[in-house]
Amino acid sequence: MEKFKGVYPVIVTPMKDDYEINYEGLKENVEYFISQNVAGLVINGSTGEFVSLTEEEKENIIKTVVSVTNKKIPIIVGTASEYTNDAIRLTQTAEKLGADGVLVINSYYAHPTDEEVYHQFKDIADSTSLPVMIYNNPFTSGVDIGQETLIELGNNVSNITHLKESSGSIQKLRDIKYATGNNLTLFCGSDDLAFESFVMGAEGWVSVAGNLAPNYAKNLYENVTTKNFEAAHEIYKQLLPLLQFIEDSGKYVQIVKAGMEIKGLNGGPSRPPRRKLDNEETEKLKSIISNLD
Repeated sequence: MEKFKGVYPVIVTPMKDDYEINYEGLKENVEYFISQNVAGLVINGSTGEFVSLTEEEKENIIKTVVSVTNKKIPIIVGTASEYTNDAIRLTQTAEKLGADGVLVINSYYAHPTDEEVYHQFKDIADSTSLPVMIYNNPFTSGVDIGQETLIELGNNVSNITHLKESSGSIQKLRDIKYATGNNLTLFCGSDDLAFESFVMGAEGWVSVAGNLAPNYAKNLYENVTTKNFEAAHEIYKQLLPLLQFIEDSGKYVQIVKAGMEIKGLNGGPSRPPRRKLDNEETEKLKSIISNLD
């Protein structure tokens, strides 16, 4: 089982003005991230607007990204779906198309119990030989998965190997790390808690900000892991305006897409009902990015 660690930008799905996917732009973006030496990429995630993509589009995105990366870096594919059997099918398709791992979140409409979450994740993991990263994000799914359930999944399901923890509780992350040891590799899923998460044992970061500031994100991670905390603090201070804007705005997809355009990369519009940033938000983003160049 491959152990993922380091900074994994969760990338946008670039669009044309008619909301069709810009596959050539996607290729250019992926080539950029490879040139920035990121540890890997997450595709078809929340930042990639997975809920507004068709199954065919998701498959074409996987094919496009895998063809560009050509095993240079690992690719983790979001395969979440409201219906477990659909998530299983998407997971098996991702494996067939060359994914290195999958990222799954619990049902985000049914508000399942912890027992239902356990079996949903286990059923998906049992359907594949890929490493599975489970995702706890109560702000998106409406469910804060119980700590003991996450520990049981990490300790008892062999290919549930990673957890993206986005509850915002450093205490929860710490206690899960202590209880699962090497069975479960923790990833930060809250951009504005990256430093704290690394200090408490997270070995990776599924990073929204990594789209716009991959070198800063990498340097933060590397300085914490080498215990160069003074340098890490300085990098974190520089990154925080971007991290907080992303986390607090409710418009993380639009922020990243607009930021990619500001940087000369490919973003385009977000599919409705999301609407583009207003002028004040755009100017704020330009100012933040200019301070990170």
